[in-house]
Amino acid sequence: MKPLTSYNTLLLDMDGVLYRGHERLEGADRLIAFCRTHGIQTACITNNATMTPQQFAEKLAGMHIEFPAEHIINSPVAAQRWMKARSPHGTKVFAIGMNGLRTALFADGYFVEDDVAPAYVVVGLDTEVTYAKLRKACLLIRAGATFIGTNPDVSLPMPEGLVPGAGSLLAFLKAATDVEPFIIGKPGPTMFHIATEILQSDPTKTLTIGDRIDTDVAGALAAGMTAGMVLTGVVTRADVDASPIKPDALYADLPELLEAWQRDMQKK
Repeated sequence: MKPLTSYNTLLLDMDGVLYRGHERLEGADRLIAFCRTHGIQTACITNNATMTPQQFAEKLAGMHIEFPAEHIINSPVAAQRWMKARSPHGTKVFAIGMNGLRTALFADGYFVEDDVAPAYVVVGLDTEVTYAKLRKACLLIRAGATFIGTNPDVSLPMPEGLVPGAGSLLAFLKAATDVEPFIIGKPGPTMFHIATEILQSDPTKTLTIGDRIDTDVAGALAAGMTAGMVLTGVVTRADVDASPIKPDALYADLPELLEAWQRDMQKK
């Protein structure tokens, strides 16, 4: 991999990288302060479609990590931006999802909520989903609405175990419609590209840091970016060794990444 001083933009996954649950991971605050001091543009990118960027910023602030909401890009924010680039003001949308998705899609008034003849059906995790909602989405997709999925995660880790994620709802609708959804989030490249558009940065000078091979690393590589990884999530070094998909750089944790970056700066 190129020296870390070659990168002027850093894209960070959140859960498993900056924090685990509600606990800040070591080095998260120091890495973000380092980037701020040295003019390295930074954004958080996450598949999580349940909360708004402001809610994520408040969660980070509660762990003493100061981060601007406008640089927190989750799959609903990326979906709205992707759809805006392809749709006129007033385009109709039917959505299944929680506050994070609904706020991103409808808060600024660009898109209009509609369950009769929408141009898009957008589906994210909805913990209160009903058969009636899924039935409506199925009929609208079959009638020609473009099927968008926020993220493909089929399961969601909870204290009691794995529970259905957004990908499970997408699988239900795919089975019912024979239509493959267009996925905005990881491991597709769309959210990575949108993040660099927002930051007005060069993908070839962008380092990504995640904790999962199948989403973070695969997505960064698909987007043509350098894929860094930390072992503070669920993936072990043995998992990395066994995987056909390899990160460009592997760090035990954020302090190790920060130390490597500081060493490269001293060599200049």
